[in-house]
Amino acid sequence: MITISELASEKIKEMLEQEASPDLFLRVGVKEGGCSGFSYGMGFDDEEKEGDQTLETQGIKVVVDNDSIKYLRGLVIDYKESAMGGGFTIENPNASVTCGCGSSFRTATDAGKPAEAGEC
Repeated sequence: MITISELASEKIKEMLEQEASPDLFLRVGVKEGGCSGFSYGMGFDDEEKEGDQTLETQGIKVVVDNDSIKYLRGLVIDYKESAMGGGFTIENPNASVTCGCGSSFRTATDAGKPAEAGEC
């Protein structure tokens, strides 16, 4: 369902080690908002909720809420280095439109709820 590149998994594992909590996992989800209609959410969590889907990729436990799954099938999380530093990137085959900042999207069948102009 979700692929994490080798470089992204190294960065995530480094971040998890800094947190020093063995119960933490990566939670990935989608919520309405952003300039295109939906925005991605990605962070550490230690509490699974009813309906969550769990997978393991690159040795990382990933949890996705049931409402987000349909938007995240085939998602690829990568990490890119640049002159300004580095950051995670998301490639989503379900997105028909994405914003310039790469954190917002909509699909061919669902537009979500775009934020006010200027909010990305």
